[in-house]
This record gives sequence, C-alpha cells and structure tokens, in this order.
Amino acid sequence: MDTQHGSVLWFIGLSGAGKTTTARFVASKLREQGRRVELLDGDELRETICKGLGFSKEERFENMKRIAYVSKLLARNGVDVLVSAITPYHEMREIARSEIPGFVEIYVKCSLGECERRDVKGLYAKARRGELKHFTGVSDPFEEPVHPDITICTSSFSVQDNCEAILSWLDNNKALLMKAVP
Repeated sequence: MDTQHGSVLWFIGLSGAGKTTTARFVASKLREQGRRVELLDGDELRETICKGLGFSKEERFENMKRIAYVSKLLARNGVDVLVSAITPYHEMREIARSEIPGFVEIYVKCSLGECERRDVKGLYAKARRGELKHFTGVSDPFEEPVHPDITICTSSFSVQDNCEAILSWLDNNKALLMKAVP
C-alpha cells in the first residue's frame, strides 16, 4: 500500500506572470519521473468548484479555502498538486501553509508592466478603464511574499530554467517536505 504523501506546489503571482505555464511544465517533468500529478488552475476552478464567487476580499478567501481543501485531499492520497492561483494576500498563503502538509509557496515574479504587455485577453486594459472591479495589481493589491519557499522570475529566465530551479529545490528539500507530513 502506497503511503506517500504528495506535495502542494502553490504558484502565486499577478495575472499573466506565467504561473500556469510554469506549473504545466513542472507537472510534465514530475509525470516523467513517474509521479502522480494534478494541476489546479485558478481560472478553471472559478468555472467549477468556485463558480459564482466574485473578487472581493471575502470571496477570494472562500475561493482559496476551497482550493486548499481539494489540494489537501489529493496530496494526502499521494498526488503532487500544483496550484496556479493569484492568491494575493499574505494571510491567505499563511492559512494554506498552516493547513496543508507539504505546502511549497512558489512566487512567480513578473513586473506589472510585463504582465500587462503579455495580456492577450485585455483584462488589465479593462481594469484600468474601470470595467473590471477588484483586479489584482490595478484596483486590488498583490501583497508580495516576504519569504516564499521558491522565487522564479519569468521575465528574466525561461520556463525550462525556472522548472529546473523548482525541481532542484524539491530534490534538495525532500527531508523537509517529509517532516511536514503527519
């Protein structure tokens, strides 16, 4: 019987920073290693288990709690979970860290200007015109993490380089992650 506990790699950052792109790449590399992996994308989750939630601070907390719950269930069943969700508030991330064994906070750092340049959906422009309320980085804050487990920069490094940094961190911190599992 497999009693291995999965890790939860929580990718945070502004819209357009490269959270999902990086998480997909890391997920493929973990699968190549024979790991059981699930990617939980914030945009997709808002269409399913978080449907109907808006973007007020309270609704964002509820969104995060639902994602954390599903992540915890999957991880305790041996699945490595990669979460790609903006998660703009320190308090949100601390709640997730305290509730999820094997939680790894990955800050996907990218300047606001670069995120706006990458924005193919035009969300930043809509937010700047006041058409979107509670848009992180424009009309709502993004509290930059103080001590993330991993920081990657998607404007300076390739997705392959960032993936290597994440996989290297995971290899070097296996003992730490195992201690976090009850």
